Amino acid sequence: MKILFVAGDPKPERWTVPIRAMVPEAEVYVWDPDGPAVNADYAIVWQPPAALFEREKNLKAVFNLGAGIDGLLKVPNLPKDLTVVRLEDAGMSAQMAEYVLHQLLEANREMETYREQQRQGVWKIHRPMKRSEWPVGVMGLGHIGKRVARTLADLDYRVSGWARGQHSLEGVTAYAGPDQLGEFLTATRVLVNTLPLTEETRNLIDYELLSQLQPGAVLINVGRGEHLVEDDLLRALDDGKLLRASLDVFRKEPLPEGHPFWQRKEITITPHISARTLRDATLEQITGKIRDHAQGRPISGIVDTDRGY
Repeated sequence: MKILFVAGDPKPERWTVPIRAMVPEAEVYVWDPDGPAVNADYAIVWQPPAALFEREKNLKAVFNLGAGIDGLLKVPNLPKDLTVVRLEDAGMSAQMAEYVLHQLLEANREMETYREQQRQGVWKIHRPMKRSEWPVGVMGLGHIGKRVARTLADLDYRVSGWARGQHSLEGVTAYAGPDQLGEFLTATRVLVNTLPLTEETRNLIDYELLSQLQPGAVLINVGRGEHLVEDDLLRALDDGKLLRASLDVFRKEPLPEGHPFWQRKEITITPHISARTLRDATLEQITGKIRDHAQGRPISGIVDTDRGY
């Protein structure tokens, strides 16, 4: 068995050494853009070059080093019949739930107000938060979205979820499809986006959508920057349709110097850190799936490339 690592890491040995330890029967190679084909059986990738699929014609499956596979699907010559496998959780869902909860508490517990009072030496208690006034809607009910929704529901928030298909989740009111999107939005004050990026979801979060949220609305975007129409977000803030936004993903990363988001006090910016890939858990999952696939056993996380997730 031959495994090819294609991720652009300046220190690929951080990945290849444990891969060799976990799959000792395999030969492990690092992608060399100027090298010959290695006739790999499996590739472990992150935003691979098109040259990979021009050179490696015998791949049985490609494993993506992340839950979001839009970067891989952009490769123009990705073979239609190639098995594409996304990363499932690997420690990311708990991180994402923590991040969303933190941003929610920043808003509804008025934490910035208390920090400003500390700077001014002011001791003042504000009105206690009522969870009933902060209904949360989670867009996207994949592995990560479900973890976020369950975490908030367990803390007694009123939580709704919306996805393309039907889902059932204890403590969460589920909505499905375009016909139920409006009902979902009107039940939501805090909108959390965990959707995959597809042609259907690109630019989904626009002024019209944000205008349907409850008064004093908050947006928390941990999906993809391309989900959000940036000018529409600024307009929604200016028009009072939105109270604040917490953004961890952007159309262009790093966020360019001089971008208007930097100057808006209503926008919290973090540099795509809501959930980081945990190397050990990631490799344990991927190598286990490689071994199962090689031995003809079924594996989870296979992507429907036509749907985009």
